[in-house]
Amino acid sequence: MNIDITVAMKCQHIGADVLDLAETMVATADGLVYEPVIFELSPMQREWQRILQNIQARLQEEHSLQDIIFKSAFKSASTALPPREENPVHSADACRIHGHLYVNKVAGNFHVTVGKAIPHPRGHAHLAALVSHESYNFSHRIDHLSFGELIPGIINPLDGTEKIASDHNQMFQYFVTVVPTKLQTHKISAETHQFAVTERERVINHAAGSHGVSGIFMKYDISSLMVTVTEEHMPFWQFIVRLCGIVGGIFSTTGILHSIGGFIVEIICCRFRLKSSKSIPVQLPDSQRNDHEPLATEEATQ
Repeated sequence: MNIDITVAMKCQHIGADVLDLAETMVATADGLVYEPVIFELSPMQREWQRILQNIQARLQEEHSLQDIIFKSAFKSASTALPPREENPVHSADACRIHGHLYVNKVAGNFHVTVGKAIPHPRGHAHLAALVSHESYNFSHRIDHLSFGELIPGIINPLDGTEKIASDHNQMFQYFVTVVPTKLQTHKISAETHQFAVTERERVINHAAGSHGVSGIFMKYDISSLMVTVTEEHMPFWQFIVRLCGIVGGIFSTTGILHSIGGFIVEIICCRFRLKSSKSIPVQLPDSQRNDHEPLATEEATQ
């Protein structure tokens, strides 16, 4: 599980870990790094995030764009933000949690909440008593979230997501369905995991009946089915055969059309000649006309 998330709270006030379906196995976040950062993005980082969000919007409208991205439209192996172009003036007010975790292939819950995790045999808890309630702020930005091997060219559904909390006691929930995916292309051969996600957020108010714990919760479930994405190319000899068939068909069709056109032209020209021959009068010379006139008179007399 590859994670890169920035929460608008100091690193000593929050903790991240995974609780799987068995509820007895708590995977502490040993592979994660807590890095103090500034939550506000620099102009270059904001432009990077805007481009990523535009791609996500296009993917929701036109799914075939994902095929282009699979091949090489997006060269980066990760959608992490680029470093700041200038030295920060303000002190760090947020915490970037990034790294990877090894989790079991069962449903689980990755969560970031107030206080560090306290593992014990009978349950799971976070030490939140030492954190002031006024400092709760679970505004966050998800730069990258994926499962399995990192593959260049794949943009995951939550990459570039940014949420701003409207209340101190606010819960953000992401319900993730993970599908194992095997890629077989002429550039990449790897096993990764795609996922679909639905989101929900609400303010925790026990007086109003909205119970829960403030924080960021990603509940994932791994599908039992596997999707295989393959890229196949036509063999060269098959391309030549098809090309010859197309060229031969063009010549045959052109010959047929030429014959039909010649036949039509011949019919039109023949009719024109017949009409011309009927309309031309025939005149005999005077010598021939005088020789035949007596015969005609004699024949008439007889």
